[in-house]
Amino acid sequence: MSVWVVLAVIVAALVGFFVGRAVTRAPAREQRRDHAPSSGEGPHRRLTDKLLDLDTIKVDDIMIPRNEIASIDISDDWDTIIDTLRTTPHTRLPVCENNLDNIIGILHMKKVAHALARSDLTRDRLLELAREREGYFVPEGTTLSAQLLNFQRDRRRIALVVDEYGDIRGLVTLEDILEEIVGDFTSAPGALHQDIHREPDGSYVINGAISIRVLNRTLGWDLPTDGPRTLNGLILEYLETIPQPGTGLKLGDLSVEILQTAENSVKTARVRPIGQQEAPASKGVA
Repeated sequence: MSVWVVLAVIVAALVGFFVGRAVTRAPAREQRRDHAPSSGEGPHRRLTDKLLDLDTIKVDDIMIPRNEIASIDISDDWDTIIDTLRTTPHTRLPVCENNLDNIIGILHMKKVAHALARSDLTRDRLLELAREREGYFVPEGTTLSAQLLNFQRDRRRIALVVDEYGDIRGLVTLEDILEEIVGDFTSAPGALHQDIHREPDGSYVINGAISIRVLNRTLGWDLPTDGPRTLNGLILEYLETIPQPGTGLKLGDLSVEILQTAENSVKTARVRPIGQQEAPASKGVA
């Protein structure tokens, strides 16, 4: 089943749920609490809640932050560009000149692969391919329900999120929104996000750029989501300074140790629920 078929099904469900809501969200939630589902309705209820939440979650809640966006800078050395094109795991890449605020277009890697196979990929040809699909921009604050419908209407799958001044703040994809809806159902039980690594002592080494929402969903934590969007942002807001490696702090019921910093941000941190004991060290032979 294509992603557009899945999208159509979800959009139809969204329309049905949103139009069916009387005046406010609260009565619908109260009604679901008053009529507890049978044992076989658990997943359906969770999916319903996910759909209803799409008009409160915004694109900037789930977007890839600007400094994490994979892109091609046409002004880079040609060998660097070719290396990026050959190794990227993405099917679409923004192409810019000098910086992300100067977007040329969105490059589809299928077209690049064809050009590489024919050995006729040049800088000029790359620019032609990028300009075939202009950049697609959405304002920060757009709800996921609205953006899901926008993606369907405009037949797009990737959007650059901009602030009120037109500066790019991040990137959001159709797959990001679908993951927000069905991620809990498609992920293998116990599987961790690629930016979360469980250590033998029970702690987690975590990429500072990871979304707070992803952290909460993956590990069952309750970090605040009404402020900074990433773990790095949450740490910097708490400390009000760029920390040095080895700095420790407490975030709610979590103990955090800074492991790596670079470019004025926290790159990795070790996080452990407070009260969780470390695994005992191995004893040597007396």
